[in-house]
Amino acid sequence: MKKIYLAFLWHQHQPMYKNPSTGSYELPWVRLHATKDYYDMVAALDNYPKIKANFNLVPSLLIQLEEYASGKAKDKFLDLTLKDASLLTEDEKVFILMNFFMANWDNMIFPYNRYLQLLEKRGRHTTEAEIRKTLNYFKVEDFRDLQVWFNLTWMDPYWRKTDELVGSLYDKERDFTEEDKQKLVTKQLEICGKIVEKHKEAQDRGQIEVSITPYYHPILPLLCDTNVAHQATPAMVLPKNRFSHPEDANWHITNAIDYYEKLFGRKPSGMWPSEGSVSTDMAVLAANAGVKWIATDEAVLFNSSKEINGNRRFLFRPHKLSVNAIELNMLFRDHGLSDSIGFVYSKWNARDAAADFVNKIRGIADYVGNDYDAPLVSVILDGENCWEYYKNDGWDFLEALYEMLSNDTVIETVKISEYLEKFPPKNVLRGLTAGSWINGNFGVWIGHNEDNTSWDYLGMTRDFLVDFIEKNPGFKGSKQEKEAWDIFYAAEGSDWNWWYGPDHSSANDSVFDFIYRQHLIKVYECMGQKPPDILYKAIKSTQKRYNESKPSAFISPRIDGKVTNFFEWKNAGYYEVGHAGGSMHQVSAAVNTFYYGFNMRNFYVRFDLSADISLKSLEDLTFHVIFLAPVKRNVALTFSADGKVSRLVLKTEKEEKVLNIENAAFDKIIEIAIPFADLDLPADYENIEFTVSVDKNSMEIERWPYQSSIIIPKPSEGFNFLSWTI
Repeated sequence: MKKIYLAFLWHQHQPMYKNPSTGSYELPWVRLHATKDYYDMVAALDNYPKIKANFNLVPSLLIQLEEYASGKAKDKFLDLTLKDASLLTEDEKVFILMNFFMANWDNMIFPYNRYLQLLEKRGRHTTEAEIRKTLNYFKVEDFRDLQVWFNLTWMDPYWRKTDELVGSLYDKERDFTEEDKQKLVTKQLEICGKIVEKHKEAQDRGQIEVSITPYYHPILPLLCDTNVAHQATPAMVLPKNRFSHPEDANWHITNAIDYYEKLFGRKPSGMWPSEGSVSTDMAVLAANAGVKWIATDEAVLFNSSKEINGNRRFLFRPHKLSVNAIELNMLFRDHGLSDSIGFVYSKWNARDAAADFVNKIRGIADYVGNDYDAPLVSVILDGENCWEYYKNDGWDFLEALYEMLSNDTVIETVKISEYLEKFPPKNVLRGLTAGSWINGNFGVWIGHNEDNTSWDYLGMTRDFLVDFIEKNPGFKGSKQEKEAWDIFYAAEGSDWNWWYGPDHSSANDSVFDFIYRQHLIKVYECMGQKPPDILYKAIKSTQKRYNESKPSAFISPRIDGKVTNFFEWKNAGYYEVGHAGGSMHQVSAAVNTFYYGFNMRNFYVRFDLSADISLKSLEDLTFHVIFLAPVKRNVALTFSADGKVSRLVLKTEKEEKVLNIENAAFDKIIEIAIPFADLDLPADYENIEFTVSVDKNSMEIERWPYQSSIIIPKPSEGFNFLSWTI
């Protein structure tokens, strides 16, 4: 079989968490991901010298790592870890109990008996008021153990194996001392200081290439001109005031290059623009700054060339962007393969997942055939956020994958610059349709009312700063001006708008909103001016997000696979999976939205499928309704090639029961009716807890809600009466 080349690009990034007004870090994720992801992702290659890879580091992350390593960075989570457990105030105890279980419970709490015991003692689902009532049940040693476990569980298995202190703390499990805490935090900060050096070491020995992202992770095309968003989404509602400052985009590019050169002793060759966001204008800026290659998503390639016309064979080769004598090499990520690592394989057996990935690469080699003499598959994704959803923090998967690739005679992993030097692009693009890796557009960062408000505030603050300096030339070149501009550039980062609008949500939404506005406020304060009152008002709405709703009354839909009338699903609950992401965003999914509801006889589920699901692909899928409580049940639905229901079964831990296939149907939508009698629920239950999932060829590819569940009350006539009378 013809050789095929594989470029991994692991993107490492965190927002700028420092509050510019206090100097304190509002959230601890740089420190915790440092010990769980950043060092060990490179260290994983030590035992696999044949594997070559690419790592992308964002300066705003590296700055924060440097401040933690030097002891300059502080955050409340760190302060309350270090405080003597016997001296904690009531409010501090509440904060710890509210926040020190922020981890993936399945993989980072449940495997550890003492940590799980503390979670159960607090309660899995609780409120601040309830926590205050139970404080007396927690002894000093409970808080001390919790202080240690929150930080210890974010220590990668690599450290458990290679570091005596970390290994001994895992083995000790409980009854930690104040000295144990101090040593653990010292180890954390020590690791923060080793990360750049580990990357430099691997790059110098020729095993990896380190690329960059613009300084504070901005969406460069939108900095150049917010109107460019209309290229991918012509009907998008844009901010009231156009933001167009390519000089700011250039600042982020050139300062990232300078910072990289200071750390690594050489200039970078490549760039992953923030969120894979590109446009012709920003690409020209990158080329003029000396960048040799940039990467983005496959959607941008297909949107940018009518000649390619969606032909995927062109995805597996580099291209050259040529605009007015400016040339820049370009790679385009395989969206499906990248998302498989990010969202799908965490649910699989590690070796099965690795084998599936390798087989897919080999399948691409066969698919491309002789179309191109050196086909290249680009797999680009976060090198941090997905691993907490894998058992053993992804080590089992990565080791299986690297082992298989090391022994494969067809697939060769490459550093991107090395590949481009050996196989220069032959295909030419004359321009780029502006877009990002998410749906090929910028809808996550602009277009929603909250996003647009953010852009208007950004433009207002920039106009103030420029105008103030012009009217007060004594500030030109001053320390105050430099500080103000640096804080402003940090406010141009993409992460703030990631959390605005309905696309993403987390427990820290209000914190991100607060930090963003603090940056703008501080710009005014640097110049000794009073910030506008509007900046003290939250941008992020506290109203319920529109993409999720609970049932409001009984439903009784006709099970025929289509919306028979407007009212049959009107009172159902629903969940839009396309807006389910937190720090990660899954684009490709079989299910677009699912609805759920009930009456006294049946539990109903409806699946609205993504547009690209065909009858042929439907045959490979199994749709599950998984009941977690009060009893464990799994209802599985499969289809034949003609879209007819082939099987509807209910599985318990002991048996499998075939249900009447008349209780399921597909035409435009999938509808399922599950009789409560078949579920055999205990008489004294109060709530039903469930999730839905989709398998492809017996392997789970998605589950919704993502890492969560839905809880509904026991059906009763009282529920229906209450809902209709509210």
